[in-house]
Amino acid sequence: VLALNLLWISNPQAWGFADGGAAVRGSFAFAALWWALFSIPLFRNVPEPPASGNGNGERRSVFAATMGTVKSLRDTFHHLKRYREALLMMVAFLIYNDGVNTVIRVGATYGTEIGVPQSRLLLAILAIQFIGLPFAYFYSHLAARIGTRKAIYLALATYLCICGVGFVMTETWQFFLLAGLIGSAQGGAQALSRSLFASLIPKEKSSEFFGFYGVGDRFAGIMGPALFWVAVTVTGSSRAGLLGLGVFFVTGAYLLSRVDVEGGRALAVDQILALARR
Repeated sequence: VLALNLLWISNPQAWGFADGGAAVRGSFAFAALWWALFSIPLFRNVPEPPASGNGNGERRSVFAATMGTVKSLRDTFHHLKRYREALLMMVAFLIYNDGVNTVIRVGATYGTEIGVPQSRLLLAILAIQFIGLPFAYFYSHLAARIGTRKAIYLALATYLCICGVGFVMTETWQFFLLAGLIGSAQGGAQALSRSLFASLIPKEKSSEFFGFYGVGDRFAGIMGPALFWVAVTVTGSSRAGLLGLGVFFVTGAYLLSRVDVEGGRALAVDQILALARR
């Protein structure tokens, strides 16, 4: 879809659009149609249990469900505290992943600020997707050879380079270099982090803990954009904001270094054996 939209925007008249703006609007409409089309198999073929309750109790049921969710998250956090290494790993991930997500979110805005044409921005975003797939496999093999944590360190070091390149970037080719670096590290940092976290928790707790992991990721995603906005407001440029994101990668890497991976894995295995004996 992105590749097709890029062709539309790069040469709108050849695709029947009046101008680039019409091609952009057409891209949004096409994305909506794409979602609608590929939602049909889900809606038609995936069974769902019937709704319970009645209309009169709907408001109370929604409130009860909300409070139940809050209680469940609180209980999950108390359970997770028993696994110190997993909790520390999660905190480290939430910090450096906030930097990862912020780089992704502000990249196009920063490219526009330094004068990169819109068609080149879209091409760079498309390139990230193609670069990311082989590098995800590369990081998987690398983790098997040198260890998961060391492979994550490499991805975080790459993001520090991204902050540096972004700070001095003035040309379009440098933006493509930035996109290549992002594509090479994005999949590795996130996928390996989830894998490492999974190895530190008991298997029967994985759904519960990963649910909490996901909720925490959403709330932690506030810090990076907030820091970036403050830096841009104070300096009047995105350069300082991008460079400032390096603190997330350094802090996250330090916390990750404090995780006793082997001890955490041994504790998770002990819990599984204890449950099996019961």
